[in-house]
Amino acid sequence: MTAAGEGRISPWLLAGALALALAPLLALHPVRIQGRSMEPLLRDGDVRMALRPWCAGAPQAGEVWIVRTPTGPAVKRVVALPNTRVELVDGDLRVDGKALAEPYVTHPERGSAGPWETGPGYFMLGDNRPESRDSRAWGAVTGDGMEGKVWLGFPW
Repeated sequence: MTAAGEGRISPWLLAGALALALAPLLALHPVRIQGRSMEPLLRDGDVRMALRPWCAGAPQAGEVWIVRTPTGPAVKRVVALPNTRVELVDGDLRVDGKALAEPYVTHPERGSAGPWETGPGYFMLGDNRPESRDSRAWGAVTGDGMEGKVWLGFPW
């Protein structure tokens, strides 16, 4: 004789296991890179994980984020924080008049452009400047346009 219910999985145990398995999606979500604007760091077709904005903290200069743009989501680097002045002077990016060291840029933009005032937003640029449509075209991105911080740990 067997005890009632022996060999069956409790629906509560199954629901708990499912909730535990899906819990990381509350903080992380996969992102497929589209385009060449972040090369060589991120290539077209790469898949990375991104922290949702509520757990990523405030964006910091140098971080890579998914941002909402007029043409849809894009992956760009934060180069200037709110209330700063950005300009391109003979190929050098300047933030509040100081040249920004950008070791991640292997394809710089030549010439001069700007200045741009960030106001309450973040100035976002692609690392592959000649191939990037970014804050130079659509302006600074406010906090509600920041959709997630890209985790650069390892590709998926």
